[in-house]
Amino acid sequence: MESKILAFIASLYVAIVVSHAAFPSEEYWNSMLPNTPMPKSLKDLLQPTPEWLEDKSGLRGVGVNSNNASVSVGSGGVSVNTTRNNGTHVSVGGPGGGITVGSHNRNGKPIYFRVSPSSNPFIYRYAAAATQLRDDPAAALFFLEKDLRAATKMTLRFTKPANRQKFLPRRAAASLPFSSAALPEIYRELSVGPGSGEAEAITKTVRECEDAAREEERALCATSLEAMVDFAASAVGPADARAVSTEAESAERMEYLVEGVRRIGGGRAVAACHKEEYAYAVFYCHEMDGTVAHRVSLVGAGGVRARAVAVCHRDTSGWNPEHLAFKVLGVKPGSVPVCHYLPEDHIVWVSKN
Repeated sequence: MESKILAFIASLYVAIVVSHAAFPSEEYWNSMLPNTPMPKSLKDLLQPTPEWLEDKSGLRGVGVNSNNASVSVGSGGVSVNTTRNNGTHVSVGGPGGGITVGSHNRNGKPIYFRVSPSSNPFIYRYAAAATQLRDDPAAALFFLEKDLRAATKMTLRFTKPANRQKFLPRRAAASLPFSSAALPEIYRELSVGPGSGEAEAITKTVRECEDAAREEERALCATSLEAMVDFAASAVGPADARAVSTEAESAERMEYLVEGVRRIGGGRAVAACHKEEYAYAVFYCHEMDGTVAHRVSLVGAGGVRARAVAVCHRDTSGWNPEHLAFKVLGVKPGSVPVCHYLPEDHIVWVSKN
């Protein structure tokens, strides 16, 4: 039975790739940013509208059902669900979408795993959590600007994204509540128990996003790829926006040699989008004044390579004095420029010229 399902998936996937050139979110990207390639880290987060949201958002596909399995064809991908093995779910995305396998609860909604979220080290108003200096792999990514030069050696760890939640199309995301006042409704919609680790992570993200709206710098939380594109077009300019992200061959901690450093962005606006912990993809996006971005070529043990994105903040006087960067580097706010590499699932927006 499983071999027949897999054969059917393969044939159906070919048909979908031919008939659907791109996801709606990808089409929006191409229309707004026609000269800007989409980083792989974002392409990996594309998906058709989840089945449990089709009725709510008004986005429907085609469904085929049998006694033990259902196959649904949405806009840009294929979804296969079985009633065995606690509802195993297989989704085959369109071009660049890949294949993902996960578990769902009895309502068909994604089961969300996160127990004790810590402070996001790339949001600079937050103090480091008590164990963050010891436990957070991001601690290794901070360094001083004077060390950003060829032939420097750095011990780094570019972890692979643990949070693999996918984007919802804008229409689907807009159909879901997203505010602290609506937290009980959010828990119900996502089938999350109040007081659970998942609820804690959701609450933290929603409140961070509400704080973003009150920041002096322009910031918002993008709950869809379309919303991220709109932010980038506004912050950097639709004709000039370029999206870059880190690509690393290894997730192991190792010593790297800096082979080359190239400044990107032409000295104009820089913005960044950092992935948050949520039941679907949400990015905290913000402009960064007094910041420059670099593309850094690194080589590690055995020839392992990384093409990393590094940003250097020339003015950190407004950061929380207890921020992780100051604990790692032993410096004070505003004393010296502070730099950090970005994980793979974070995006920097710069101008092309």
